Amino acid sequence: TTSRSSVEPVLHFARDRAVREKIWRGFVKRGANGNASDNHATIGEILRLRGEQAKLLGYESYAQYKLADSMAGTPKAARGLLEQVWKPGRQRAFDDRVALQGLIDEEGGNFKLAAWDWRYYAEKLRLARYDFDENEIKPYLELWKVVEAAFYVAEKLFGVSFVARVDIEGYHPDVRVWEVKRDGKTIGIFYGDYFARAGKRSGAWMTSFRKQGKLDGEVIPLVVNTCNYLKPPEGQPALLSLDEARTLFHEFGHGLHGLLSNVTYPRIAGTSVVRDFVELPSQLYEHWLESKPVLERLVHYRTGEKIPQALLDKMKAAGKANRGFETVEFVSSALLDMDYHAAEIGEDEDIAALERKTLDAIGMPEEIALRHASTHFLHLFSGDGYAAGYYSYLWSEVLDADGYGAFEEAGDPFDKATA
Repeated sequence: TTSRSSVEPVLHFARDRAVREKIWRGFVKRGANGNASDNHATIGEILRLRGEQAKLLGYESYAQYKLADSMAGTPKAARGLLEQVWKPGRQRAFDDRVALQGLIDEEGGNFKLAAWDWRYYAEKLRLARYDFDENEIKPYLELWKVVEAAFYVAEKLFGVSFVARVDIEGYHPDVRVWEVKRDGKTIGIFYGDYFARAGKRSGAWMTSFRKQGKLDGEVIPLVVNTCNYLKPPEGQPALLSLDEARTLFHEFGHGLHGLLSNVTYPRIAGTSVVRDFVELPSQLYEHWLESKPVLERLVHYRTGEKIPQALLDKMKAAGKANRGFETVEFVSSALLDMDYHAAEIGEDEDIAALERKTLDAIGMPEEIALRHASTHFLHLFSGDGYAAGYYSYLWSEVLDADGYGAFEEAGDPFDKATA
């Protein structure tokens, strides 16, 4: 399978360079193989039609149309934030590139660092600099314990509880269902669909089968969190990486946005907000994963022991590692999104050439790939929600840092007045 949860461990830990290259190429080339499943022509048509739509509505470009009612307001403002972060992020990646090549040379590797090598040697560099092996933290991040921790935060902040409902059948045997209550009243139903399976879309997301509303009487929301974690063999625990645990908290933040909605009109319920606000609740919620009260609840799946303080200290220090890579792969994808939706796309436009043009213009390091190449950039092309809006993750990151800072100033991650 080429789901990210399957590919990432190989790229991080596989010693065989040929295996890493094969997996990496298969992952980045999805939808770009020149066959009947190639997505380039479809992308061109989508972009062209979006441009036509914007012109009919009186806008110069689709990006201008989409951002007219956003917090950014204009493509120029959104791009300004991205470019402000791009240069220092790229320089950080260049600095790391030198260090990674140094590791290769020290080991006697007679090759130049490539995209399929970066994660593998970044892990080695992290271990050398911070003495932190991410596999050490996994036994404390058992899936259902992390889910319980997410519920715990919601209860502490918002007074909501999650009651397992084994009598409600999910849409797949892997799906678990909870009734969500507040002050003794049912306010929603929550579905957790956490494992990858054949035919399931890759990635992680929140959606609603039904949104909250009061227009025709009280309607409670039916909210779904979907992830793609590797399902373990029967009887074995599902142990998450730190990044996967953050993803779970992130999507649960979206889920709460839907569950705690309290409006009359379903059209504006939950996550039906401007795109560069929608990531604020989810990214803000991520902060609680590494708060002291939550970390104390995440015990070893087998021994029940808490995470040792020495390991927590190393984890915190290692959190600074590889930031250049992460910034470059994200911001390049966001800049590509802005370029696509600012351009005038003609019939039979060469989408691959447009992608290369953007990457050449920004000076994309050849050892780092886009987080989402065009042909599998689901945020942009599986719907229009994030079209000309992928920048919103970074925009909201500025806001969520400020938001969690208010709890830190209060001296309590569960301060009621701040919540």
